[in-house]
Amino acid sequence: MGSEIMPPKTQPEVVVRTAQPEDAPASGQICYNAFSTINATHGFPCDFPASEAATGVLSMMFANPGFYCVVAESDGRIIGSNCLDERSVIRGIGPITIDPAARNIGVGRKLMQAVIDRANERGAPGIRLVQAAFHNRSLSLYTSLGFDIQEPLSCMQGRTLERSIPGCHVRPANPDDAEPCNALSRRVHGVDRGVDLAQAIEQATALVVERGGRITGYTTHLAFFGHSTTETNVDLQALIASVESFAGPGILVPSRNHVLMRWCLANGLRVVQPMTLMTAGLYNQPSGAWLPSVLY
Repeated sequence: MGSEIMPPKTQPEVVVRTAQPEDAPASGQICYNAFSTINATHGFPCDFPASEAATGVLSMMFANPGFYCVVAESDGRIIGSNCLDERSVIRGIGPITIDPAARNIGVGRKLMQAVIDRANERGAPGIRLVQAAFHNRSLSLYTSLGFDIQEPLSCMQGRTLERSIPGCHVRPANPDDAEPCNALSRRVHGVDRGVDLAQAIEQATALVVERGGRITGYTTHLAFFGHSTTETNVDLQALIASVESFAGPGILVPSRNHVLMRWCLANGLRVVQPMTLMTAGLYNQPSGAWLPSVLY
């Protein structure tokens, strides 16, 4: 009795193209679905409270010339997206999300390769991202693409018991603060994030801390998408203590900064989820106290 040869199962074609503003609603829904599915599977809250929040973030990124964004399509339908923050010489990746129904066909690798190629073509000396530490598949993907683990992070939320730090004065940042803040960033990190800071000052989310009559730290926003750089833990504690809450899931505290971690916990902050800072290319070990954003 003859046997029939079964034809090989063909994978659907996946095309990656530059994102357009009108792609944001579909991409935002996928972003929310992806995070809510993955996080719930591992027992963590979703990074976005609703699909509208995810759509809002991607709408901003897709329309901002400081970001390079791509979407993946299959059969004319969007099945994922990824973004590259190009506002600094060091590029930041994310959020990358894939429709849960389109997993296991290589979409994530294609979306990652598209933004890596873009960064390399533009001569970026380094690329960074923040990964959910419980997500083994993304850790494996990013490692295979050349990213190294640099720092374990703890996403923390709450309101500190201490509402100020003696000797430190926190106030809203203004345009005149940009240069001393950028100089501080260059001393701590080797690079500045001046465009990001300027936009935060314009949006009135940026704060500076002064000690001894000079600026000793700043934050673009005490939030998931904000970053902070200070000379010492004391300056960073003053910034953290100055607000009622942190926007989004929380702030990203480097877990190896034991002094800061213990201060946060003693002040009633709670750990929401573990995360990981990963980098490819140039990375300088910071020489001060700092909080990365979820983009890096």
